[in-house]
Amino acid sequence: MQIINKTTPWPMGWGQKTSIMGVINLTPDSFSDGGDLNSTKKVLDQVNHFLLNGVDIIDLGAQSTRPGAEEVGSKVEIKRLIPYLKLIKSEYPEILISIDTFNSEVAQEALLNGANWINDVTGGRRDKEILDVVSKFNCPFVITHSRGNSQNMNKLSNYKNVLSEVKCSLETLIENALDKRISKKNIIVDPGIGFSKDINQNLEILRNLNVFKELNLPILIGASRKRFIGEILNEENPKERDIGTLAISCICSHFNIDIVRVHNVRMNSQILKVADKIYRK
Repeated sequence: MQIINKTTPWPMGWGQKTSIMGVINLTPDSFSDGGDLNSTKKVLDQVNHFLLNGVDIIDLGAQSTRPGAEEVGSKVEIKRLIPYLKLIKSEYPEILISIDTFNSEVAQEALLNGANWINDVTGGRRDKEILDVVSKFNCPFVITHSRGNSQNMNKLSNYKNVLSEVKCSLETLIENALDKRISKKNIIVDPGIGFSKDINQNLEILRNLNVFKELNLPILIGASRKRFIGEILNEENPKERDIGTLAISCICSHFNIDIVRVHNVRMNSQILKVADKIYRK
């Protein structure tokens, strides 16, 4: 395995292929793999496995954002996150690490300890000070569309036009970030598959990803193993939804989406090598 020395916070080949963000949950209650990675050996083994199988960036999360999840607070999140972040960076200093958090205190501590990106599922809604942190560190920032929080998001899926309303909301969040002097070149948008959206709304977004390309910013899609895939496949076990996830990764390749956030890096890396050969010229 060779890790390329990176002089920028962007994956190799950024914009030329469908990049892969691999999910590592440091939580006991995440919907797909909560509690699986409960030791330093398991975490490092997973990181190594991801690197051997084509990951471009690793997304570390210490607060579950699944529907119904309880917020643990910044102190617990930091306690869960920072030791593993330091460990991974010590073993693999050149790896790109994104932090899945909506708390400014967590973002601050993570960036001080070697994190490269911040991935906020609220796009700065939940804790507006996270925008100041991102601006200060001049790092990439994923702005995701969502409504409410984990406790009430499933009740907030009423849209007259899901495409236009999600796009309009993202435009507002982008303006908020720009107002805080976050560089436009650091902003990535995510229409928020599964966040305050039902199965038909998720599918409508996936059919019309070009709508979000009108924002003229890189796009991330995080659909991996989510409930709507289980509804389509009649599969309750999230770990048995990888085939459905691969279908969405192929769609993302077709639309020249910049990055997919997935749990099964190996399978997605393989399918995207083929899909990108077909769709990207």
